[in-house]
Amino acid sequence: MVSHSGLITVMTRAVRKAAPRLRRDFGEVEQLQVSKKGPADFVSMADKRAETTLIEELRNARPDWAILSEEVGEIEGDPTKPRWVIDPLDGTSNFLHGIPHFAISIAVEDRKPNGTTEISHGLVYQPLTDESFWAEKGRGAWLHDRRLRVSGRKYLDEALIGTGLPHFGRGDVPAWSRIYGAIGPEVSGIRRNGAASLDLAWVAAGRFDGFWEDDLDIWDSAAGVLLVKEAGGFVSDYRGQDRMFDRREYLAANSELHSKLHKLLAGALR
Repeated sequence: MVSHSGLITVMTRAVRKAAPRLRRDFGEVEQLQVSKKGPADFVSMADKRAETTLIEELRNARPDWAILSEEVGEIEGDPTKPRWVIDPLDGTSNFLHGIPHFAISIAVEDRKPNGTTEISHGLVYQPLTDESFWAEKGRGAWLHDRRLRVSGRKYLDEALIGTGLPHFGRGDVPAWSRIYGAIGPEVSGIRRNGAASLDLAWVAAGRFDGFWEDDLDIWDSAAGVLLVKEAGGFVSDYRGQDRMFDRREYLAANSELHSKLHKLLAGALR
């Protein structure tokens, strides 16, 4: 057994408490597809129920920590203590349409002495496959008890790349199209799976060789970014800098592919 900190234990306990109800709710979605309004309302309730369970578990363990969550926003805590960053259901559209690809994401955001913050712990949990991707800063990234490493591929024509697509109310279609026009012809394939936290976890696990997406909130990406970094990969914004969360831009890959992908991406946005 791989040893990990008490925080990973707390996070694991929280996701496993929320997961059974999410699995049951997912099983009910197919029965609701006859109604236009029914599935969306049902999934919204499922999302909020999972969030309530997660918040209760995390507050029980660390009652003075703040929480940032997709649905309720900011819950105040001791400003000198870390903050939980949670997404109770990443991949809501997949869930809504009965597509079995979604996750719970939890991260710990530490405040450094100079006032900046960093992600120190992260967990992405897929309730249907029971895959628990977790990482601690300086201690590596793991899938259960197996150490994760990013892909070792060096050439774009061998690389399978994940991305997110602009959709109703989100994203810059012309900019995405230019990036796709630059990257798509150079790689072996592009995939859009619909859950950014899992996309980043899959980069950490070597399933994807790279990933790009923008307009992501920190709860979508915080745990996944740490997973990629701790698996030996690189994550930057579109300018190649370490301001992903500020700019809401993410480019992730191993070192060689990151450099090549960034060159294509930056050229497309010039």
